[in-house]
Amino acid sequence: MTLTLYSNQGSGNCYKVRLLMHQLGHALTIKEMDVVAGECQKPDFLAINPVGKVPTLVLDEGVVLSESNAIMLHFADETQYMPMDHLDKTLCYQWLFWEQYSHETAIAVARYSMHYLGNTEKEDPRLPQLWEKGYTALKVMENHLKDKEFFVADRYSIADIALFAYTHVADQGGFDLTAYPHIRAWLDRVKAQPLYASMDDI
Repeated sequence: MTLTLYSNQGSGNCYKVRLLMHQLGHALTIKEMDVVAGECQKPDFLAINPVGKVPTLVLDEGVVLSESNAIMLHFADETQYMPMDHLDKTLCYQWLFWEQYSHETAIAVARYSMHYLGNTEKEDPRLPQLWEKGYTALKVMENHLKDKEFFVADRYSIADIALFAYTHVADQGGFDLTAYPHIRAWLDRVKAQPLYASMDDI
């Protein structure tokens, strides 16, 4: 199977896909996209994915998959990275949806503004609201992890990959994880998983 991933090295959404595929043992042909320079909006890429976003994964039969969590769901199904129990599987979906709506929209956006565009609160007046929303999400995670090793069924799954991707670089968006010991311990557990690789290494 030939898999071509249009990706951005520093994107957490792209990293999710790269990490899962690495842990599953699937080889990827990576095509790096400069998001800041607007490469995703050029006609040749829009012909592949009209939404103009990465990650975009092209299968060898020409099928195009987009949206990071949807790609993970496709490849994790019936593997160790997706719960088999029906309820646990639903809980996994729940965390994936929550990550994209309540977590990524604050933590990833603040990180992009500060880390990639070099903005401060003066240049980007949205930042205080993003920090407030992001800390609310981090509190939800911290409380959930008080008595749990991982997010679903006490085992590592794509729910953890999805939430790890931007949480482990949250400091680049102005977030301080000092007051979140359960999150920090969970980050270490994710990094200890077999075939774990950092954002820079895959």
